[in-house]
Amino acid sequence: MKKFLKIGIPLLILILAIVIWWRYYFVFGEGVKAGNLNFVVKKGYIFKTWEGRIIQEGFKTPNPNQMQSNEFEFSVAEDSIAQILERYSGKFVELRYKEYLNAIPWRGNSNFVVTEILEVEKTADHETLPY
Repeated sequence: MKKFLKIGIPLLILILAIVIWWRYYFVFGEGVKAGNLNFVVKKGYIFKTWEGRIIQEGFKTPNPNQMQSNEFEFSVAEDSIAQILERYSGKFVELRYKEYLNAIPWRGNSNFVVTEILEVEKTADHETLPY
């Protein structure tokens, strides 16, 4: 029985550590999103995290007769990036992000975490619809 505990408990701890890493720290995907920055706010009850949203252009949907949200909600892990984004609300931005399988309260509410600001378009060069 002691031999089983000496082998079983470390093995169980190792498996548990791998599962936690896979679900919360494994980077599932990386990419770039672009759109008009709607907001960036710092919020939370216990863990204050930066949360934001960009509105993407276009209405392409995978299935006919369905609406698709063109909003991209994200979290920002670094205060320096979030403070820069705060100043560009309403501007067209390009953001590089990492996608995780699940969110962690101290990292943010979203599975998408912005890691870099690629470009900020300071002038309104985009054509808007008249209505």
